[in-house]
Amino acid sequence: MATTNVKGKKLVIVESPTKQKTISKILGNDFIVRSSFGHVRDLPSKDIGVDIDNNFTPTYEPVERAKRLIAELNAAAKNASEIYLATDPDREGEAIAWHLVELLKLPKERYQRIFFHEITPTAIKESFAHARKIDDNLVNAQQARRILDRIVGYKLSPLLWRKITSGLSAGRVQSVAVRLLAERAKEIADFKEQEYWTIGAQFEKPQTAPKFWARVTKWHGKNVEQTTTYHLFAEDYKVKNTVFDTEAKLAPLSEVLRKGPNTVVKVEKKEVKQKPKPPFITSTMQQDAYNKLGFASQKTMMTAQHLYEGIEISGQTVGLITYMRTDSFNVSKLLQEQTKKFIGEKYGAQFVPAKQPVYKSKVMGAQEAHEAIHPTDVRRTPQLMKPYLTADQYKLYELIWLRFVASQMADAVFNTVAIDIAAGDEKTCLLRANGRTIKFPGYLSIYKDNEEEEENQEDSSSALLPVLAEGDTLNLLDINTKAHKTTPPPCYNEASLIKTLEKHGIGRPSTYAPTIKTILDRKYIARQPKTSKLIATDLGITVTESLKDFFKEIMDLSYTAGVEEQLDQVAEGNQKWVELLSNFYGNFKRELDEADKGMRRPEAQQTEEKCPICGKFMLKKRSRFGEYLVCSDKTCKGKINLSSSGEKVQPEATNEVCDKCGAPMVIRTGRRGKFLACSAYPKCKNTFSIDAEGNKVASTGPIITDRLCEKCGKPMVLRTSKRGEFLGCSGYPKCKTIVTVTPEEITQIKEAHAKKQEEQKAK
Repeated sequence: MATTNVKGKKLVIVESPTKQKTISKILGNDFIVRSSFGHVRDLPSKDIGVDIDNNFTPTYEPVERAKRLIAELNAAAKNASEIYLATDPDREGEAIAWHLVELLKLPKERYQRIFFHEITPTAIKESFAHARKIDDNLVNAQQARRILDRIVGYKLSPLLWRKITSGLSAGRVQSVAVRLLAERAKEIADFKEQEYWTIGAQFEKPQTAPKFWARVTKWHGKNVEQTTTYHLFAEDYKVKNTVFDTEAKLAPLSEVLRKGPNTVVKVEKKEVKQKPKPPFITSTMQQDAYNKLGFASQKTMMTAQHLYEGIEISGQTVGLITYMRTDSFNVSKLLQEQTKKFIGEKYGAQFVPAKQPVYKSKVMGAQEAHEAIHPTDVRRTPQLMKPYLTADQYKLYELIWLRFVASQMADAVFNTVAIDIAAGDEKTCLLRANGRTIKFPGYLSIYKDNEEEEENQEDSSSALLPVLAEGDTLNLLDINTKAHKTTPPPCYNEASLIKTLEKHGIGRPSTYAPTIKTILDRKYIARQPKTSKLIATDLGITVTESLKDFFKEIMDLSYTAGVEEQLDQVAEGNQKWVELLSNFYGNFKRELDEADKGMRRPEAQQTEEKCPICGKFMLKKRSRFGEYLVCSDKTCKGKINLSSSGEKVQPEATNEVCDKCGAPMVIRTGRRGKFLACSAYPKCKNTFSIDAEGNKVASTGPIITDRLCEKCGKPMVLRTSKRGEFLGCSGYPKCKTIVTVTPEEITQIKEAHAKKQEEQKAK
């Protein structure tokens, strides 16, 4: 990061390199824009970093990548005439700005905090007019969240290691999300299927078209409806008004219909308006992107980040959408006016609503501080932007653009008619036929939800009803009976899980995608291969059952949502963050002590499977990597891995022969993926890595580089861990120096190493 030509200029620090590039072009030569590359300080990685006994005082350390940046940022700050901190417009962005102030030791008179909800010339230049100091309340709310989550993670994880299996971890929001899936699995397993019957009748009015169907709604005064109700964490299931639970009960009804008379007793005609849905917020964008585009929440947020930070368009970097972490439906008056004009010109004056729409958030604990997710300029239509976007960027931008424009359009208008028909008399049997036709499409001309599309398909079959009046007598043409079975609650997918988290106020817009990714990575939940439904794994269910027995507050939905509300109060200056943590920790510590005494490690299950080495029975055990079978004889090393569905993971046969003992080589699956191993294991432990196509990769050992250790002077070696590749001192373990390297540097090291090997072979 160069610091030349900074003197006398204004320094703007953002947290993203992409934003740095975009904003630099907007601000021009009077400004120098630099990036912090995200967080610059955090709690230590190998220690809790919180002094619980001293008012929960945190200890922060510079993150590894920030260590070399701080000196350069310091130099830039000293030479700058003014300093502006332009991190994201949320609590996390406020905290990053505060950490920058602390690390750079900036006095209050030396810096200003600015923020913007969209990366456009107007928004960025306007932000300087509203510059302020760091908001301590927002910082304290973010600190409280970070410390709270650190305490839960650092206190619960060792407990799970001791009581269940090593390597497990737990989190405040993640554990509740896993519980949702674990309880849903229980609801599905406990569901008791019930049969019921529905009946419909086809009528016509003499000498009048068309024929139409009506459904039975009442029988002897009882509503004929079938609804399976299930409640979160409910132990039972209830079925409402199963009037026809056997086919035999339909016979008297059929007789009444055939005997008649079948008379129209009520005709109700209405003009119904259907309002468009509001523009996207984080949760609804993730849900729609999943349902319509098949995007996982993590992919949606990454794609939205690119659209927000800027796309290269005809030599200019342009931010196409507003900030994508929001729970507010607010839209600027300026954009509303622009959109109103655009709609009138493109679709016609009749599509412009009489009053500009205003949407109020129904999200529990919504901040309302941001704007909704919408285009920064509605005139940049998806079709115009398509040449500059990747396929995924185009799909998401089109979805955001259409949803926003639709939200600013006139209501759809329907003509509806409802006809009640009495068979015999109203007290005996009542039927209803519904019809709906579109009078004016309004916003539906450009945007429909999946549910609306399904409704319109159903309406198309029932919309054509004859003109009827009260007292008309109808001819019965046909009777249709149908058997049904009640269905259990559906498995969650990413969209429905996010919707549930939002409904109960669990987490905030920025946490939905990371929460799902975390519990997937921990193997507490898994995706079903074909349907992408989310299911709780045996490990997730075991951890959930263990935690909910001892940590009722942490695992309770309403309590978790209550913590979010308290954090909101801290952000608004109505509650002290230390007080929040103190109130939480008292109960948590008691529950932790009780769990330490009372929680029991699940016992290994004996199976009928025989050990492939010694023939003895095998035991089913569980680790953080999943379930596996192990020989019941502790002296035997027999082991069989199990898939997430509980099936044995069988070695794949290959044509390779072991170069040590001559036995066939097979492909096995380990914690880091597939590898080539000798089939004579454990007698022969020869293994090789394989590439994506299954081809053997020769083992070359660690790559020794020309770079020397700053502490002891020995060569640095390129090593690999579960977190990626890094440079470590070849003098390990005496010297434990490590250095992070960029992907570009790793590529250069490997290319240089490969070149040396080729030269050696040539010699």
